[in-house]
Amino acid sequence: MTSRLVALCFDANDPLLLARFWAGVLGRELADDPDDGITLLPSDDTGFRIRFRPTEEKRTGPNQMHFDLTSTSLEDQQRTVARSLELGAQHIDVGQLPEEGHVVLADPEGNEFCVVEAGNNFLADCGFIGALSCDGSQEVGYFWSAALGWPLVWDQDEETAIQSPHGGSKIAWGGPPVAPKTGKNRLHFDLAPPPHGDQQAEVDRLASLGATRIDIGRPEAGWVAMADPDGNEFCVLTPR
Repeated sequence: MTSRLVALCFDANDPLLLARFWAGVLGRELADDPDDGITLLPSDDTGFRIRFRPTEEKRTGPNQMHFDLTSTSLEDQQRTVARSLELGAQHIDVGQLPEEGHVVLADPEGNEFCVVEAGNNFLADCGFIGALSCDGSQEVGYFWSAALGWPLVWDQDEETAIQSPHGGSKIAWGGPPVAPKTGKNRLHFDLAPPPHGDQQAEVDRLASLGATRIDIGRPEAGWVAMADPDGNEFCVLTPR
């Protein structure tokens, strides 16, 4: 039995500030997190929680993962950009070309995200968070497909993407060249076995797929820290 994606976690210097920003952008409800930090609840049964956990570490470079938010029209895209700016986002330049239709922004702690123009076929029917777009190899796309039991919906020119059988946001990897890591990722996945599952058995299964256990100094936490084949951290929680 594969684990399910419980949450996408942000390391945040000010978790409440960042949670309020993303709650406003995404239209999600804030809730206390029973483990640590603050959570945004999913808006439908295909979604995942978004968690904001406190850290004193500062950003050391661009994130490996970012949101691609979708639009239904030019006016809808402009409204999302305007709302994001009002809530504390900033325009940033990551090398995008003037003729490209998406708008690149950063949240109040510098985490990049894109507001994609209407008519993007790849993100059609994926919801407002159309994709989590990642810097990563073809191998890591195959790993996460097997880890989550999500089928590949794109596999071309070493670019990969997966999507839950229930629909919702895609997770996509852009293929080579993959930028080197510049420290611990600010965003990571939390996985959990189902209620009748076994945490250690799931850790062993993920290791057999190519993950490795890592030590991040929290032996009392109850979750197991691992890294995928590209070295990106994730956590395996207790069954739930």
